Amino acid sequence: MEESAENVSERGREDLVTSPASVDSEGRTREWITQLSTPSLSQVGVTDVSSMASMPQNISEGREDQMEVQSHWIIWICLDLVSFTEREMTESANMEYKEIDEKHVEKKGRLTTVLALATLISAFGSSFQYGYNVAVVNSPSPFIQSFYNQTYVDRYGKPMDSNLLTLLWSLSVSMYPLGGFFGSLMVAPLVNKIGRRGTLLFNNIFSIVPALMMGASELAKSYEMIIVARVLVGICAGLSSNVVPMYLGELSPKNMRGAIGIVPQLFITIGILTAQVFGIRGILGNSSGWPFMLALTGVPAIIELFLLPFFPESPRYMLIQRGDEKTARRDLQRLRGWEEVEEELQEMRLEEQSERAEGRLSVLNLFSFPSLRWQLVSIIVMNMGQQLSGVNAIYYYADSIYASAGVRTNDIQYVTVGTGAVNVFMTIAAVFIVEASGRRLLLLSGFGICCGACVLLTIALTFQGSVEWMPYLSITCVIIYVSGHAIGPSPIPYVVTTEMFRQSSRPAAFMVAGSVHWLSNFTVGLVFPFLENGLGSYSFILFAFICLATLVYIWWMIPETKNKTFLEISQMFAERNGTKILVGTEDLDIKEAKPGSSGQEEEKVTAF
Repeated sequence: MEESAENVSERGREDLVTSPASVDSEGRTREWITQLSTPSLSQVGVTDVSSMASMPQNISEGREDQMEVQSHWIIWICLDLVSFTEREMTESANMEYKEIDEKHVEKKGRLTTVLALATLISAFGSSFQYGYNVAVVNSPSPFIQSFYNQTYVDRYGKPMDSNLLTLLWSLSVSMYPLGGFFGSLMVAPLVNKIGRRGTLLFNNIFSIVPALMMGASELAKSYEMIIVARVLVGICAGLSSNVVPMYLGELSPKNMRGAIGIVPQLFITIGILTAQVFGIRGILGNSSGWPFMLALTGVPAIIELFLLPFFPESPRYMLIQRGDEKTARRDLQRLRGWEEVEEELQEMRLEEQSERAEGRLSVLNLFSFPSLRWQLVSIIVMNMGQQLSGVNAIYYYADSIYASAGVRTNDIQYVTVGTGAVNVFMTIAAVFIVEASGRRLLLLSGFGICCGACVLLTIALTFQGSVEWMPYLSITCVIIYVSGHAIGPSPIPYVVTTEMFRQSSRPAAFMVAGSVHWLSNFTVGLVFPFLENGLGSYSFILFAFICLATLVYIWWMIPETKNKTFLEISQMFAERNGTKILVGTEDLDIKEAKPGSSGQEEEKVTAF
C-alpha cells in the first residue's frame, strides 16, 4: 500500500533529525538542520489529503517529495563535510598555536656537570674557609694562649700579665671579623675590575699567605704572626662571603638559584664542623697539633687556585659589563648543557638596556637611588637580624649549658660536634626545600623559631638551678635555635641580596650587606660578654626581640622571589619604591606566570 506524500515527507524529516550521523562531535543533535527539511502539505495549503488519491498526479507528486527528501540528505552531507572541515582546520590551527606556544615555553634549567663542579669548587675553596676559621681557634685556645705566654717568657724572662694575655687573645679572635669588614669593602672594586671568578682566584692570596704564617708561628716564636694572619684570613672570608653567592647566583638558572645560592652557607657550616672535629683533643686540638690545624686553611685555596680557571666566568658579567657576547654565549651553553640560550641572552640584553642610563653604581649612588631604596633597607635589616639574633652568643653559651646539664668536661667537645652536625643537616634540608617553599617562608619560619627558642632558653636558664629537668630543656632550645637559624636566617640573606639587585648595583649592594654583616658580627663578639655579665640569662630576651622585629619587617616588606628573573624582581620593588623600570623609552611589562590547563604553573618567556 502506497504511503501518502505527506507521510513520506514526515518520515524523511524524522530520519534526518534522528539519524546518528546528525549528532555532532559534542553530542548535540543538529536541530537546526530540520529547518531545511520539506514543509508539510498542510503548510502549503493542501488540507484534504484523501481527495488527492483520485488525482493522477499524486504518484508523481510523491516521487517529487521523495526527491526533495533525498536532496535534503545531500544538503546535510555537504553541511556535515563543511563542519568536519572546519573542525579539522580549527584543530590544525590549535596545534600550530600550541607548537608556537611551546617555542616560548622556557626550558627549566638543570644541574649540569659544569654548573655542579663550579659550585662545589668555588664553595669549597672560598666559603669553606670562612666557616673553618670561625671555629678553628676555639678548641685549641688553651694551648695557643700557653704559646703566647711561653713566647713572652722567652723574650722578657717573666710570665705575661693576665690582662695582657686576655687582650692579645681577644685581638686574635676579634681581628677575624674586622678583617671580614675590610674584605667586604674590597668587593665592588674587584668584581667590577677582574670579574667574579677572577676575584675568587685573587682572594686565595689572603688564605695561602696567612696559612703559612700561622703554621710557622711556633717555629718563629711569634704570636704577632697569628694576629696579623687572622686579619688577612678575615679579608679572605669577607670577600668570599659576598663574591661566592654573587658568582653562583649569576651562573644559576632562575629555577635553581635558591638551592645553589644556599650551597655557600652549607660549606660554611661544613667548615665549622670540620674545625670542631679537628679540634678534638685526640686529633689536632692539642699542644703539638694546633699549628698544623691553623695551617690547613690554605689547602682549599690551593685546590681552588688550580681548578677554578677551567670553569666559566659569570655570563652576565661578560655580556653586560664586558660586552663580550660571544664568550657569554659559549659559557652559558656550557652551564646549561644545550645550544639554544638566546632567550636568556635576550633577558640579559634587556637588563643591560634598562641599566644603560644608570651606569655602574657606587655605594654612595646606591643610597641616593630612589628605585633601590627598599632593597637597600631590606638587605641591611636581614644582615643585621642574621648576626644580632644571637647565633654567636648561642655558640658562646653552649659549653656552659652542656656543663650545667651534667655533660662531663671532656665530653663537651663531642656534644659541640653534634651541634655542628645538626647545623649542617638543617642547611642541607634548606637546599632541598627552598625552591618549593620559597625564600620568604624560610626566613619567616627561621626567625620565628629562633625567637621562640630564645624565650624558652631564657626561662630554662633562669630556673635550671631549681628545676631538675630545666638543663635538658636548655640543650633542646640550643638545638632548636641552631636548626631554625640554619634553614632561614643563615643562608637566605645571601640568596635574596643577589636577587634584589641588577648587574650595575649588585657589587655595591654586596659591599653594604657584607659590611653590615661583619660589623654586626664584630659588635656581638665585643658586647656580648658585657651583656652576659650585666643581664645574665635575660640577655637572650634582647635577641628574641631582634628576631621578632626582623620577622615583622620581612612579613611586611620582602616579597617572594623564587623562579623570577632579576628584572621581574626589580619590577616588584619598583612598585614599592614608586618608580618605573624602562627599557629605552618603554615601560617594562612584566607578566606573571599563569596557571596552565594541567594546574601547574607554565613558565613563559617574559614579554617586554
